[in-house]
Amino acid sequence: MAGELKVTTTLNKPNLPVTSTQQLAYVLIEILPTETVAQVRMPLNFGFVLDHSGSMSGAKIEQLRDAVRLAIDRMADQDLVSLVVFNDHSDVIVESEPAADRGKLRRQVDRIHAGGGTAISKGMKKGLKEIEKGLAADRVNRMLLLTDGQTFGDEKECVELATDAGKKGIPVFALGLGEDWNEELLDEIAAASGGTSDFVAQPDEIVPLFTQTVQRTQQTVVQNAQLMVRMVAGVVPRQVWQVVPTIANLGYQPISDRDVQVALGEIEAKVGKALLVELLIPPRQPGKYRVAQTEVEYDVPATGVVDEKIRHDILINFTQDANEAKQYDANVMNIVEKVTAFKLQTRALEEAKAGNVAGATQKLRAAATRLLDLGEEELANAALQEADNLEKKGQMSAAGTKKLRYETRKLTQKLVEEEAEK
Repeated sequence: MAGELKVTTTLNKPNLPVTSTQQLAYVLIEILPTETVAQVRMPLNFGFVLDHSGSMSGAKIEQLRDAVRLAIDRMADQDLVSLVVFNDHSDVIVESEPAADRGKLRRQVDRIHAGGGTAISKGMKKGLKEIEKGLAADRVNRMLLLTDGQTFGDEKECVELATDAGKKGIPVFALGLGEDWNEELLDEIAAASGGTSDFVAQPDEIVPLFTQTVQRTQQTVVQNAQLMVRMVAGVVPRQVWQVVPTIANLGYQPISDRDVQVALGEIEAKVGKALLVELLIPPRQPGKYRVAQTEVEYDVPATGVVDEKIRHDILINFTQDANEAKQYDANVMNIVEKVTAFKLQTRALEEAKAGNVAGATQKLRAAATRLLDLGEEELANAALQEADNLEKKGQMSAAGTKKLRYETRKLTQKLVEEEAEK
């Protein structure tokens, strides 16, 4: 059946001026499940893989236990849940089973205590085995990984396990707690599996984040989504950015000289996905032209929909009216500014890692200016503080690096919240 998705496109400028040169156009592509499937509820196959090393003692382990209990309470009886904990060893606390007997599950969660070192791969390996027991196309399969420390010597194996999870359709939501963990490794684990990563600054943030993760997983209704952008002669793609639910550089795979493909993966009800596509447009005479066509291919396993497609034309009007050519779409331009701030801090971190203090400092201050213009005063101050740290100490702080790395990804989060409230 058709009608599961709605696709809309909005240009940063509704009218391009008639010129003799190429012009850059930003196209916001919004993909949202319709009411037809928004109420669909797919059962979960959810695996917790949690660090319980010695550094997790005290408030961290207490909040962790509370978070797991509340997350399980949010699940339906038919949802499958498993729980693996790791330090320098790993233990299966809950083998994959339905979430119906919550009293039993709560008692098993109470067994989690802190102690030992950190070996993430051991937890991931057992966690993956438990999730695989309930692996099914008509379930939303997910691993939630949390650590507060560095793993040593098994980073390669962690990424290999994440890659294996991704091939089996098990995205990993990787969380780092506090300051002493390897953000590059968690990002790589998330990317290899098709999942996401995030920063948990304080123990009291664990509970709401676990709850939110389960709720968002429950809203997953579309799977295996792919976007194809077919362009007319002369139109050149530059970059493809995901802007909802978070900012990420998706890149694209060229299929031909006019066709590119972007993997979208899962799409949540209410939130959907939004992309910002940068296109170079060749000169045109006055009039309205189709410059590209989007095609989204997707599955809705809960309703038996496989390889369904929806197409949408991208039209641009060329004008000789100077006033028309000055008009901008405020929402799209706001998103462009947020993506620009994200790009600046990303490049700053890369420059800092490479030892280019001057380049990193310059980009951090430029990012701070953008962030202030966007009303993000706290993040702007963090960027300025890290610029000062670089100039005075030659390096950025662990906390500041993580804050900028992860919080700038969420600059479009208000769009997600607004859509969820509708």
